[in-house]
Amino acid sequence: MKASSTVVLDVRGLHWASQQSAVATPLGRRPGVLDVEVNPVAQTATVRFDPAATSVAELRDWVIECGYHCAGQSVPSHICDPMDEPETRRAADTSAVDHAAHEGEGVSPHELMDHGGHAGHAGMSMAAMVADMRNRFLVAALFSIPIVLWSPIGSEVFGLDLPVPFGLRADVFQLLLSLPVVFYSAWIFFDGAYRALRARTLDMMVLVAVAVGAGWLYSLVVTLTGGGEVFYEAATVLTAFVLLGHWFEMRARGGANDAVRALLDLAPPKALVVRDGEPVEVPTAEVVSGDLLLVRPGAKIAVDGAVEDGDSEVDESMVTGESLPVHKGPGSAVIGATINRNGTLRVRATKVGADTALAQIVKLVQEAQNSKAPGQRLADRAAFWLVLVALAGGAATLAAWLLAGRSFSEAILFAITVVVITCPDALGLATPTAIMVGTGLGAKRGVLFKNAMALESSARIDTVVMDKTGTLTRGEPEVTDVVTDGVAAEELLGMVAAVERESEHPLAEAIVRYATDVPALKAERFENVPGHGAIAHVDGHRVVVGNRRLLEREGIDLGALAGRRDELAAGGRTAVLVAVDGTAAAVIAIADAPRETSVAAVRALHDLGVEVVMLTGDNTATAERIAGQLGIDTIIAEVLPGDKAAKIAELQRAGRKVAMVGDGVNDAPALAQADLGVAIGAGTDVAIETADVVLMRSDPLDVPTALRIGRGTLRKMRQNLGWAIGYNTLALPIAAGVFEPAFGLVLRPEIAALSMSGSSLIVAVNALALKRLRLPSGTS
Repeated sequence: MKASSTVVLDVRGLHWASQQSAVATPLGRRPGVLDVEVNPVAQTATVRFDPAATSVAELRDWVIECGYHCAGQSVPSHICDPMDEPETRRAADTSAVDHAAHEGEGVSPHELMDHGGHAGHAGMSMAAMVADMRNRFLVAALFSIPIVLWSPIGSEVFGLDLPVPFGLRADVFQLLLSLPVVFYSAWIFFDGAYRALRARTLDMMVLVAVAVGAGWLYSLVVTLTGGGEVFYEAATVLTAFVLLGHWFEMRARGGANDAVRALLDLAPPKALVVRDGEPVEVPTAEVVSGDLLLVRPGAKIAVDGAVEDGDSEVDESMVTGESLPVHKGPGSAVIGATINRNGTLRVRATKVGADTALAQIVKLVQEAQNSKAPGQRLADRAAFWLVLVALAGGAATLAAWLLAGRSFSEAILFAITVVVITCPDALGLATPTAIMVGTGLGAKRGVLFKNAMALESSARIDTVVMDKTGTLTRGEPEVTDVVTDGVAAEELLGMVAAVERESEHPLAEAIVRYATDVPALKAERFENVPGHGAIAHVDGHRVVVGNRRLLEREGIDLGALAGRRDELAAGGRTAVLVAVDGTAAAVIAIADAPRETSVAAVRALHDLGVEVVMLTGDNTATAERIAGQLGIDTIIAEVLPGDKAAKIAELQRAGRKVAMVGDGVNDAPALAQADLGVAIGAGTDVAIETADVVLMRSDPLDVPTALRIGRGTLRKMRQNLGWAIGYNTLALPIAAGVFEPAFGLVLRPEIAALSMSGSSLIVAVNALALKRLRLPSGTS
């Protein structure tokens, strides 16, 4: 069994960024749990654990014990069972499996049902949490207005002298109006603070609960002991402003998870499975490996499989980002969630549930979004101490003002303001929101970052090393030049293609592909000459196709074509010679042709100020030909597979930050050696496993796309961290009243709450602005 497994758990009910420690800390203490990374923006947690010591079921129970909702793994619930253990295969008999997500029709895959019924926002989707936050704010705002009107602010600021209804004292009337605010609107603060303290940690909920609770309880004591100066308005308006700020902030950060939600919704909830010769509609989660699926035109393919019968064009853009439909016939592999465009296909299921490409992509994106950049790890630790500083600072502020001779009511207002203004929520949101937007932006283009470190590393790259074959080039031979002497090109190609159709050589296949538009002729008396070429009779002519040695054997002189043959060979091309009826007639040059977007990719990398290096085992002439076509800066040719990693290390020793782009098994050591390993998606599993970034489309243009996303994300992370740290640094002395004696500069708790929530909103909106990042295109 594996030493460790990794799951992305569904964890809902996290209102504030700083609340993540209320899950991470107690979960990290459990036996078998090796590492926990909680993402309050995505409402998920990545947990690495020892499968011999614990399981998904136990992890789910432990999250629920923390007071939060957990339905198991955060997976597309209509194609996977959330309670499946990772790395396991679904058994053929699924009747005993409890597919919790299918208990209600029409449930969105990212809105799993509430299994726990816990307090607060447990079991709610992000949209429902936003609506609940809005409702709590509206109640707080509705009751805060009359409280303010009958408070000292109403009489001293607005000049109002309103009679108190029912003959009550003003403070008693304010107390009654404050009850719905404290016991409904603000209850999530007290509930969250209780969970944090029970987990032996401190978070923003503790600060808000202390601030609201202290103000309200002080006023309650004054009211119950005969009346006096109270500030119910501070407690209720503080509650309203905190809820208002976080209502807007949650709406903003909810948009950060659009990419994963879109991925979760891609796979169809139902599939047509052929049973006893008849198609039967079953839930996608119940499809097992080996089932035969009927996929009609316009329908989505439910799971990964292989075509057994039929021909069609399949739109794979939603999974791979490839814009053009791909032809599929018998033997072709198909990906779940892609759309069958025209013909009817019969597909044998090969991968189902969590093994499908879509489920693996979702998991990869979620793990990347939940991973922490080094700056965020530091910020998370700082957030805990900031809460402690806020509480200690509030107590110190209270004591300082009392010693300065101020009244208790004035001193406690300053103390509450300090506690509120120091809330570290913006610090906790600073990088997770940017990382989520960045990884989501990449996923839409088929660029999959494996973790936050990959995002950061991609921002610092100044040299990109690209493997030639299969990365910059197609990896298959293609006709580049046809030079004829005395024969029309179309007529000659028809005769050569007739000969080459009888051959199985890769060069022959390239010529046949090139000659698809010329009339087809039939070859007779075909003779294969191993290592040399082939001879046949076509349309009454004896045609010889092969290398120079074959023509020498046949006693045919190249004549005027000899110079062109040498010229093409010197340029790194393979020269195929053609003779008709004993006379040299043509030279056909064949080479591994560049991909359509390779030139645009190199240009886009140069626009980023990145040097492009081509690394290849081919000869120098071939390398120079490709480099000249693409505008590549540096060539490292004739490199043995085992030496690629050493070449990367040489560049690193020269002070370069190197990204290696490759697709083969022999590229894996170099991918691991590089500062950033980028695997072309069509490459081998070994290369993809070793890399930090996977390009699903096998498009070199996605390399500058990845670097641009990395730079944009890092820029947003730095801006957000700078804002969050700078805000707290400047706001704390103002809140404590340091400038009050000299300048009369004072912040009331309500204003502090509004500015604190505004700070979190600014961080979230700034991260979302990353969605407008301009990415390279083939026409750029």
